[in-house]
Amino acid sequence: MSVPASLLPELEDVVQHGSAEKRAETLRRITGLFLDGAQNFHAEHIALFDDVIGCLIEEIEAKALAELARRIAPVVNAPAGVVSSLAKNDDIAVAGPILKQARIADRDLMYIAENKSQAHLLAMSTRQRINEALSDILVERGDREVARSIANNRHAQLSDNAFSTLVKRAEEDSVLAEKVGMRTDIPPRLFRQLLMRASDVVQKRLLAKAKPETQTEIRRVLAQVTDEVAAKAAPRNYAAALATVRALHSQHKLKEADIAEFAKSGKYEETIAALAILCAVPVEVVDRLMNGERADPVLILARASGFGWSTVKAILNARPGAKPSPHALDVARDNFERLTVTTAQRVVRFWQVRQGTGD
Repeated sequence: MSVPASLLPELEDVVQHGSAEKRAETLRRITGLFLDGAQNFHAEHIALFDDVIGCLIEEIEAKALAELARRIAPVVNAPAGVVSSLAKNDDIAVAGPILKQARIADRDLMYIAENKSQAHLLAMSTRQRINEALSDILVERGDREVARSIANNRHAQLSDNAFSTLVKRAEEDSVLAEKVGMRTDIPPRLFRQLLMRASDVVQKRLLAKAKPETQTEIRRVLAQVTDEVAAKAAPRNYAAALATVRALHSQHKLKEADIAEFAKSGKYEETIAALAILCAVPVEVVDRLMNGERADPVLILARASGFGWSTVKAILNARPGAKPSPHALDVARDNFERLTVTTAQRVVRFWQVRQGTGD
């Protein structure tokens, strides 16, 4: 097999001197020739078309490239060099059909995932074959639409890390939570975490769509979560924690580093007790403030005590329930930096006075 003799002189002339229109027309003819015999071509034939088409597309308008991409994307043995070039094109009208359907070398897929636009990532997220390494990048770099798309793609292989990232992002995206929850390959511990943080609406939708055996597991997890929440709501006993913290305080050894260590080590009672003693606010009041939905009371107590942001972050992460999202932490940090010590101490004095009057 060879390119017909009538095309060879024309190809040489077009590559060297042809107009954009002439190059596009020649490209269509060569592409048609390839498509007509693609099923019967051997490797050397494909390599020849790769060279010929590769020369033609070096300087050609996007419209012609997009047409070429649409025509060769479904072809199993499409020329690899041409496919790679089209897939890396910045114009998604050109790259899109290739990224969705064509066979592309893993190294090219990784490069595109790491460097190209969200539109490129979205097209890639619908591929029939996505390995774990590629899915990690798509989940990490992709926006909300990309995350939803790859979660909905049952052909995508997701690593534990990718699932973990999706579960975290699902805290603020109920649509994503539902799509991730419907995947049969989600690790059990992450499925449980997803259910714990999902809204009632999402939980009901997952129950409605799940298979009978999955419904049983969802109900079991939800019942366990309910029991845990009830246990957390029970009154805490701060006697031991107060004794420990008061001993440190009496020896002038209760420092910010101690509170940070309590929080990071999961010693919730000691964290509450230390804040209560340093701020001279009853431990029951601090407990109630820490269990509220807003982070502001924690920021006020910490600013009044002269703490830095790293300690505040540790305390926020130690609060009962789900840890705050990165966005929530960013907002809290901005609010903390704007809060003055004077204002914080004034609010703390208000809490002290209110408690003293029995309110």
